[in-house]
Amino acid sequence: MRLYEFEAKRVLAKHRIPVAPQKLANTAAEAEAAATELGGPVTLRAQVLSPKLLKAGSVESAATPAEAAKKAAKLLDLDDGGRKPKGVLVLKKVDAGADYSLAVTYDGTRKLPVMIAATVPGNVEDIADQHPGKVARRHFSALLPFSDYTAKELVSSLGIKGAELTRLTGVVSRLARLFLDYDLTQANIPSLARLADGSFAARDCYMDMEVEGRARQGAILAELGIADDDTRAVREPTAFETAGKKIDDDDPRGIVGPVVEFDGNIGLVIGAGGGSLTLTDAVIKAGGRPANYAAIGGNPSVGKAVALTKLVLSKPGVEKIAVMSNVVSNTRADLVARGVIKAIVEMGFEPKDKIAIFRVPGAWEADAVKILKKYGVDYCDRTVSISEAAKRAVEKIGA
Repeated sequence: MRLYEFEAKRVLAKHRIPVAPQKLANTAAEAEAAATELGGPVTLRAQVLSPKLLKAGSVESAATPAEAAKKAAKLLDLDDGGRKPKGVLVLKKVDAGADYSLAVTYDGTRKLPVMIAATVPGNVEDIADQHPGKVARRHFSALLPFSDYTAKELVSSLGIKGAELTRLTGVVSRLARLFLDYDLTQANIPSLARLADGSFAARDCYMDMEVEGRARQGAILAELGIADDDTRAVREPTAFETAGKKIDDDDPRGIVGPVVEFDGNIGLVIGAGGGSLTLTDAVIKAGGRPANYAAIGGNPSVGKAVALTKLVLSKPGVEKIAVMSNVVSNTRADLVARGVIKAIVEMGFEPKDKIAIFRVPGAWEADAVKILKKYGVDYCDRTVSISEAAKRAVEKIGA
């Protein structure tokens, strides 16, 4: 769940990490007034969630208040995944003696949080690729109390000394602590300016929170004014996705979701938890075009499998579906098979004509095989890899 930049900066300020002078404007007139109050040239940042807009198109510069109003009107009219920007952040341009970038995130390989710092501004991942000598990392524990010494080691490894080392260590330490305190998946300051007096000010900031952490983070979410039903998806859900959520909400048995709509011709009914992403990637790598992402698991009822299958097959452009699960799955394969077959028959189709492949690993898979054989469905067991199963499905349907 992504925070808007102005919200992320409120979190920074709450933890004594200074930010550059700024004002949030909801109209062009407010942007003009903010630029007048801040004085001098300003940067305007549309408050958006769309990754595409965050990378380009959501930032403008203005030398005068009148220009700020004109640029703000343009930014406020952007399409942020089906919604309008939540205002424009007007920031005073500050002179910097140096500009750093900081980030705290999780290292999936080490399974530990990691602090990253660079002596130049920008996205730390890009800097690491282009200028590896300017980046330093330090892992730390999510269970044990955080030590400022670890942050000091990180900053010192970049050759920073004296008063600057002390001040920057404080910023890094506070950033790491709020990362842990608020169940964040990333806390990123791409531009941390060192001002003339030696102090620091964050020019921009991005934060993402674990969706599962929302129940624990009610206090900070309320403080930021984020409602319980504000999912902070990168775009508004489509009718297809809303219908998928309803399937899950209407029947507590098993899990369907999240359901995400794409524009391909291969419908996916997949299971495996995180492995569902691998299955989707396998279809793409085989040259296929998924019409959706829709994970199913946790021993869903036959009715739930029926509803999901009908939803996917009724999506315009879907020619066939691929039903696949991971190498190891505790979900009853026979229940999924019964539901998928029942849905197809009720829609007036032959199962063998609509199922490109059925990869059956799971509990009761022998019973699932009997059902699939009865209807002439092409199936495979765990001896066939995920990649091979995806390839077979793509070959049947074509890209």
